[in-house]
Amino acid sequence: MFINKNKDGQNNICGKNIAKFRKEMNISQREFADRLQIAGLNVDKNAIQRIEAGKRFVTDIELIYIAKVLSRSYTELLHTEACTDI
Repeated sequence: MFINKNKDGQNNICGKNIAKFRKEMNISQREFADRLQIAGLNVDKNAIQRIEAGKRFVTDIELIYIAKVLSRSYTELLHTEACTDI
């Protein structure tokens, strides 16, 4: 049976990196969501909270917007030491 989760039960591998990079910018989840909305992605603070916690899937379109707002590459968002375990 196919399961869309990491071995650790997370629905994404980018959430932890998104949280890290957002915190490095010293912005709240609400401000981050506001910046994403200005960029053209319709998300709210609750979606950001769920993404960072690994409870929400992230689409490729969302990943591109997130990378742009964080001034990071999408590969930086997807980087994980556990890539071989996926």
